[in-house]
This record gives sequence, C-alpha cells and structure tokens, in this order.
Amino acid sequence: MVGRKRKAVDEDDASAYRQERSGSQESSGSGENYDRMSASPSNSPAILNRQLPNPSSSRNVKRMRTSVSGRPLTLPRLLETLDAQAMRTVLRSICERHPGIAAEVVATAPRPTVPSALNVLSNYESGFRASFPFGGNHGSDYAYNRVRQALLDLLDALGDFTPHFLPPNESQTATSLSFLDGVTEIIHRLPVWNNPINNHHKHLAYEEMSKAWALVIREAAKRGAGIQLQGGWDQKIVKHNEQSGGRMQGAVDELKSGLGWMGQTSNNQSDLGSIRQQLLSGTYAANMPVRVGPW
Repeated sequence: MVGRKRKAVDEDDASAYRQERSGSQESSGSGENYDRMSASPSNSPAILNRQLPNPSSSRNVKRMRTSVSGRPLTLPRLLETLDAQAMRTVLRSICERHPGIAAEVVATAPRPTVPSALNVLSNYESGFRASFPFGGNHGSDYAYNRVRQALLDLLDALGDFTPHFLPPNESQTATSLSFLDGVTEIIHRLPVWNNPINNHHKHLAYEEMSKAWALVIREAAKRGAGIQLQGGWDQKIVKHNEQSGGRMQGAVDELKSGLGWMGQTSNNQSDLGSIRQQLLSGTYAANMPVRVGPW
C-alpha cells in the first residue's frame, strides 16, 4: 500500500513538472514573437525611399467647398453673360428709375465719335433694308408699308445724332463736316417711292440736313476766314445739293456767302504774296522813278 501511494505521488510530481516546463517554453516563444513585431523597421528599403507628406504644405492647398447649395451669380459674373443689347436694356431701365444715375452716366460715358455714330446709323439702315419683302416692286405702297416703321426708326436716330455734332456742342468744324457728309450719303440711299406722298420723309430729311450744313458753314466762316471749308468741302456740298434735287440750296447759298468773304481775303493775301516775291527777287519798285534832292 505504501509503495503504491509513493508511486502515485511521483507520477503527480512528474506531470506537474512537465506542465510547468511546457508553459515556460510557450511564454518564451511568445516573447520572441513580440520582440520581432516590435522591432523598428528602419532597415526596410520601402520605408527609406518613401517621402512623408509635409503638414505645412498640405495646409496651403485650397480645399473645395464641402457644402453644396444653390446661390445667385455675383454681379461681375452676371455682367459677363450679358451681350451689348441686354446691357443697354438693363442700363436704360436703371437710368429711367434713377435720374441721378442717368446724369452720372451721361457725364462719365465717352464722347461719341463720328465712326461710332455712323456705325449705329448703319445698323439702322441695315435693319431698314432687311425689312423689304422679297421680290416685287420696292417702290410700291406695299413695300413702303412693310418698311415704314424701320424707316421712321432710322430717321429718328438720324435726327437725334445730328445735333450732337453741330456747334456749339461740337467745336471742331472738321468733325461736324465729316458727320454731315456721312449722314447725307445715308439720305441719298433712301429709296424714291412711286407714291410722291411717301417721299415726304426723305424730302424733310434733306431740308434738315441743309439747315445743319448751313449752320456749320456759317460758324466755320467766323473762324480763320473759313479756311476749314477749303480742301474740297465746297465741291462736296454742291454735289450733295445736286443729288438732293436742289433741296439743299440753303447750304449752297451759305457756302457762296462764306466763299465770297474768303475770296476777298484770298485776293489780299495774293497781293501780299506778290509783294513779298518782288522783295525777294529784288524787282520791287523797279519801275518807280527815283527822286533826287531833298525830300
């Protein structure tokens, strides 16, 4: 009995020893694994060649808006979408509601030039030409009724632009003459209708142009003896009168009056030039008798 008990104790001690040794080996193995996992990967080539992001540079990159919601365009972007006609419509509407702004626009806007004004009138003339019906007689009453409104729009624009280029609003005679020459050509190109009554608008336009030409000629004659009327303007005015059928005779009469005064001045200048030439050539008073003795 005693031997059996001792043998059982020995077996229990051996079993306990084996379990303790097995646990020690497992603990040692897990420690080694932990050391390998916690080791620094500083020797890894992939880590050495990789560039880490710079926090300061990432803050300078503009981020896109994260919130999305509808909103109207800003004023500069809105104005970029408007064409010239839409811009004029908006500006005209604002000026009609706010007279103070209208006065500021008039004072700030650049002064219209002869090319810009004639370009506007040319657009009206193009619209008038485009209003004619296809085919048929363009001088008929039917054609006149089709284009009547476009014709009136052209003549209204012509009547509004002309005073801007007349004295005293326009002080440069050359500018006034250049504008009147272009506008008179537009009137020449207006059709002659079969019905004489329909030609009333064209005849009236000629009369207004004749008065405008006469005003510019009269003012030019007061400045520098009307020298600015020379250089072919007298011939142009006469030609315009012929093309108008004599309806610009008032301008021609004013031109004759101005040229008559200029003619006298030109004769005086011619005499002075002749005397100067004689002095330079040494022939002045060559035929006059020489007095001898006391004066």
